[in-house]
Amino acid sequence: MLIKKPAVCGTLESSDVQITIRPNEGNGIRIELETIFGDEIIRTVQEVLNEFEVRDADISLVDKGALDCVIRSRMQAVILRASGEQYDWSKEDALWKTA
Repeated sequence: MLIKKPAVCGTLESSDVQITIRPNEGNGIRIELETIFGDEIIRTVQEVLNEFEVRDADISLVDKGALDCVIRSRMQAVILRASGEQYDWSKEDALWKTA
C-alpha cells in the first residue's frame, strides 16, 4: 500500500500511542520510537506494515504504555488515513466470530 500523505493517529494520554506516518517514497521503512518497550513495539509495527504491504514509510511513535492491540489498531488506522484506501473491516470481524 502506498503512503500518499502524512497522517496521525492516537493521543499522548496514558496507555495510548501517538503514531505519525509520512511518505518515504523509494527509501524503505524508517521507524523512530520513544518508549522503553522498543523491541515488542517494533515487531508489532513491522507486522502491521507487512499485512498492509507498506514498503516505504517514515514512522514516528510516541508510546505512553499502550497495549499491543492498541498499537496494532492505531497502526491500521494511520496507514489507511495516509493511503486514502478503503479497507474491508469484515476481515477483522471474522477473527472475533466463534464457529
